[in-house]
Amino acid sequence: MDMIGARWRKSTYSGNNGGDCVEVADNLPGRVLVRDTKDRDGGTLTFAAEAWRTFVEAVKTR
Repeated sequence: MDMIGARWRKSTYSGNNGGDCVEVADNLPGRVLVRDTKDRDGGTLTFAAEAWRTFVEAVKTR
């Protein structure tokens, strides 16, 4: 998967204590990448941008 140019940011819900953290790169056209900060080489999930927006909106309403 081509991740060149991905700008990763850590979730605002992640703490600074080295616990469970998620990074998201949402600057690539049409897709959003998600990975675990503790295992950055362990795999990356890819979502269609619209599916990610739907997910984020659903989480916000909970």
